[in-house]
Amino acid sequence: MELKTVTYNLDDEIATITLNRPHRMNAWTGRMHTEYRWALANANEDNEVRVIVITGSERSFCVGADSQALEGHVAKGGYDPGTPDPLAEPGFGVRQEFDASFAYHFGLKKPVIAAINGPAAGVGLVLACYADIRFAVPGVKFTTAHGKLNFPAEYGLSWLLPRLIGLTRANDLLLTSRVFSSDEAFDMGMVNRLVEPERLLTETYTYARQMKETISPASLRETKWQIYMDQHRDVGASVKASEKLLREMSRHRDYEEGVAAFLEKRKPNWSGE
Repeated sequence: MELKTVTYNLDDEIATITLNRPHRMNAWTGRMHTEYRWALANANEDNEVRVIVITGSERSFCVGADSQALEGHVAKGGYDPGTPDPLAEPGFGVRQEFDASFAYHFGLKKPVIAAINGPAAGVGLVLACYADIRFAVPGVKFTTAHGKLNFPAEYGLSWLLPRLIGLTRANDLLLTSRVFSSDEAFDMGMVNRLVEPERLLTETYTYARQMKETISPASLRETKWQIYMDQHRDVGASVKASEKLLREMSRHRDYEEGVAAFLEKRKPNWSGE
């Protein structure tokens, strides 16, 4: 696929997907949605990729739906996603609940880190919240935005936000669509780390490298799936699933390598099998 609204880069087993409409502050369009899903599916299936980083070009992450697209919805008399059929399906097939827009992040095989380099609004905030880890620069504006456009909470954010920051805080953000800062998001627990702009990507990549070097690919994949699957099952089912995985994964080559590296006090050389 020819990419016009996102860029894709692979370096040192880290795939970086950059939202790339800087003249519109990376506002979301149907084409961007299409290209983003394609890039994410490509990273998910590429055995050379261990971690995925999502960020925005220049000084914006994503300010939400493009205003011209919003005007287009009015002209057409209703919402039009502006995407072709079929779309790429990254992360689909792991669990039925994940086979939906943005929820597919939960079915990805690799961890996703959002490097939030500027404002995140509406669907931009949705995208950030579906990442597994979030780093952000201080003092940038976030908002759910939907209420001011006569929209409902978008793309499952009414399910996700209470789980990220608690019901009381989620209600505040969802029912008011107020603007809040990345600093407040950090205090709420929505953001893992605040990083000055000039060091955001450096720290993000350092974190990603530590993750991929110290944790096996199978452990990253299965632990990620456990975290999100456990949102849909009881503790007993979680325990039983973990015991089954423990038996299976203890027969993997990377279990032997992990034990050997621990005893020899060296970095593991993961096979990824």
